[in-house]
Amino acid sequence: MPPRGKISRWFKLMGMTTSVATRYTGLRILNALGFSERVRKRLPLTNAKVGARIARTLGELKGPVMKMGQMASLSTDILPKEIAEPLAALRKDAPPVPYETIAAQIESELGSPPEDLFHHFDPTPYAAASIGQVHRAVTDDGRDVVVKVQYPGVDKSVRADLSHMRFALKASGMTRERPEAFERIFQELTARLEEELDYTHEADNVRLLGAFHREDPYVSVPTVVGERSAQRVLTLSFEGGETIETAQGFPQEVRDRIGERLMRLVFSQIFGCGALHADPNPANFAFRPDGTFALYDFGAVKRFTDEERRGMSEVMRGAIYEDYGAAERGMIAIGARDRDGPPVDPLVYKTWRDLIAPVFDRERVFR
Repeated sequence: MPPRGKISRWFKLMGMTTSVATRYTGLRILNALGFSERVRKRLPLTNAKVGARIARTLGELKGPVMKMGQMASLSTDILPKEIAEPLAALRKDAPPVPYETIAAQIESELGSPPEDLFHHFDPTPYAAASIGQVHRAVTDDGRDVVVKVQYPGVDKSVRADLSHMRFALKASGMTRERPEAFERIFQELTARLEEELDYTHEADNVRLLGAFHREDPYVSVPTVVGERSAQRVLTLSFEGGETIETAQGFPQEVRDRIGERLMRLVFSQIFGCGALHADPNPANFAFRPDGTFALYDFGAVKRFTDEERRGMSEVMRGAIYEDYGAAERGMIAIGARDRDGPPVDPLVYKTWRDLIAPVFDRERVFR
């Protein structure tokens, strides 16, 4: 079980922070004394040790800080790669909590133990993550389902955990070069994480994207089993498929088809639905040999305003039609580009064009 008390969690996070800050303080002192070349050579190793320490601590704590570490591992433009790489390990299954804890949480949320609520409930976790774990089950009417159960106490520790995590990252100095970008990303991750802790909100996300993709033959979205769901328990229809590791063995033409469909999925959600399944963890997808796939985990779904979508449309249309001035204006409009910053090399936008253009024809994109 992860530490649940605020004091014990605080001590673990402060121990991590002290270790991180001490390592970087030593490098700053060396740099101030004129040993900049020695600092340059030692920095990658220091980053690697820091990344390993942060990943180990967050993995032990689980909860909000582990989820934050998972999200931060994707910010490779903000964090050094030696730190982002150890954090990426947090995206794999976490050690599960005992079944008795899960059963008690279900009874607290739904009023009865799982054995009374389901025809069959597998006590062995199907998957375990940062803020909850998933069990396979069968309803009384024979439906195969998955039951997502939030760990007890996670929602109560979120504010304190995130505050300590923010302090630890800033104290390390690893965000010093781009403090504004760090603050924006941290605020966005905090908002999304707080949404993820409310499974009724996630159920609404599932229904929204399920309705949007109902006619799409290549993507499966689960169905909410409302009578077996609550704020900390979410029951969904089981949608099978293979992991990304297994899918790597699919024939090349199948993998190409999946890649194209994933790209279309992203843009169809943004421009057609105004809501994006925004957690790209590979564990949130299940792939099939026929080139179709299923979506999992709808806790992080980003809603876009009309203004944001217009800006993104201008970015993508500008990139595809090689109108990089339009792409630049769109980037500024959505806040992804500093109006007063240095100019962007058009080759950056051309890279986007070369990636996106083969997937979309000129008659159908981003109107």
